[in-house]
Amino acid sequence: MSETLKETVREKYGQAALRVVAGEGNSCCGGASSFGGCDPITSNLYGAAETAVLPQEAVLASLGCGNPTALAELHEGETVLDLGSGGGIDVLLSARRVGPGGKAYGLDMTDEMLELARENQRKAAVYNAEFLRGEIENIPLPDATVDVVISNCVINLSGDKPRVLREAFRVLKPGGRFAVSDVVVRGEVPDEVRRSMELWIGCVAGALEESEFLRLLAEVGFEDASIEPTRAYSAEDARTFLEGAGIDADAVAPQIGDRFMGAFVRARKPAR
Repeated sequence: MSETLKETVREKYGQAALRVVAGEGNSCCGGASSFGGCDPITSNLYGAAETAVLPQEAVLASLGCGNPTALAELHEGETVLDLGSGGGIDVLLSARRVGPGGKAYGLDMTDEMLELARENQRKAAVYNAEFLRGEIENIPLPDATVDVVISNCVINLSGDKPRVLREAFRVLKPGGRFAVSDVVVRGEVPDEVRRSMELWIGCVAGALEESEFLRLLAEVGFEDASIEPTRAYSAEDARTFLEGAGIDADAVAPQIGDRFMGAFVRARKPAR
């Protein structure tokens, strides 16, 4: 990740954590102004039964585009790592799913988010979780130590995605699972529209094209890779944001055709 991009991400998510601490809501970047804090990207990702057991601050700090804990099929006793754990919502949910015999790690590079996550952990009385400071391109865990790697709309923010995937592969045990929610692009999109839609969806996003994501996973060594769309984002969803960027949403809608999507990306490290 370039230093400029890294610092931009750190600043934006640090500000997001401070807004939560101040009692303000959050949503992902452009959606906040366009949809009054309840946008199509971050809304309705978690069930009431899940959020009821968590501090409100953990829910407010959620800036994801999916719910990897619901899709990853976590089991009792497993060890889980969340890349870019933010305010901790997916770590705390994972810790509850794997039970006292398991463990959930959260990794984040933003001090404000780490402080918020640890406070949320204290309030939730979750004892089998640990939040680590570091970058997803350099995971501070030994080889083959986790059963499942999850992430929620974070890998698209990295400037070195192949390295992120190599690190995820490294820390997974043989047979371990990669199960992340992220923004994915399907097919060709005009550059100007792509840049604007990525900014709306993920602040400083660099969403991979679907086939490129699958290719990178295979190059790293993963097998059984698949991408399952979970939520499509259209030009109509982003109308206010696009118009603010000088783009005519009516004109670009036919060129987008729901090609930007939140998706669940699965893969497995070979058992051998």
